[in-house]
Amino acid sequence: MSNSSNLTKAQRREAARAEALALKQKQAARDRRNRTITLSALGVAVLALAGVFVFVLMQGNERSARFDFDDVPLAEVTQAPATAQDDGGIPVGTDGAAGTTTDGAPTVGIYFDYMCPICGQFEDANGQSVDQMIENGDATVLFHPVSILDRASAGSNFSTRSAAAAAWVADRAPEQFLDFHDAMFANQPKENTEGLTDEEIADLAVQAGVPQSVADGISDGTAVDTYGQWVYSASQAATDDESLYNPQSNAFGTPTLTLDGQRWDGNWTDPTALTTAVAQASGE
Repeated sequence: MSNSSNLTKAQRREAARAEALALKQKQAARDRRNRTITLSALGVAVLALAGVFVFVLMQGNERSARFDFDDVPLAEVTQAPATAQDDGGIPVGTDGAAGTTTDGAPTVGIYFDYMCPICGQFEDANGQSVDQMIENGDATVLFHPVSILDRASAGSNFSTRSAAAAAWVADRAPEQFLDFHDAMFANQPKENTEGLTDEEIADLAVQAGVPQSVADGISDGTAVDTYGQWVYSASQAATDDESLYNPQSNAFGTPTLTLDGQRWDGNWTDPTALTTAVAQASGE
């Protein structure tokens, strides 16, 4: 086993991604076993199903009502991560910490929702090359965590909670932000599920190197209480920005990519396309 202190940041992030993926696969195996047990017992539970369904709906409505954000512009939000820019992007430069930039390098913007399956596909195809362009100083990457898929998390508001957790980590543990981001996508829940609980998100944060004291702010709800309004207003700003609209749908969606502030519509399914565009933007 290699000494982790001798690994580059990109290698450490790749190792963390692999570890998180292994945990995800182990959980999937447990879920399959649990589904088998559940199906075998389903016959005796049918009579109680209606009552359980009503209970779940009530619980979901209570969770949905937990957040009541004001419809205010992003510029008027009083609590924003210190590492975030005015447009809601969290920059990461060559030293790998949130809130830093690389002088003279192109800027790549990535708008994403942690519940978005297409964002997960983008991460699978481009996560390693994005990490490398950051570490090599080829680009400053602006991470825009947004919440547009709360409706797809069975009333748990996962998109808002996860984006607020990312903002919390970026502010309180900026050097671990990238590792946390990687871990979230390596353990991405499926649409139309409740997603991860605050405690599970906090556990992933600790696995990514976030100090326990910071992770505790995720699990006890402080993160979303602090930055939920910022997430809401940043998401509204992105949704209302016509320059970010997909030309096919004439609406904002995720993932959306920008290069030096302009929407980039290259073929990101090709892992070399974004890297090539960044190189061209820098005059290489």
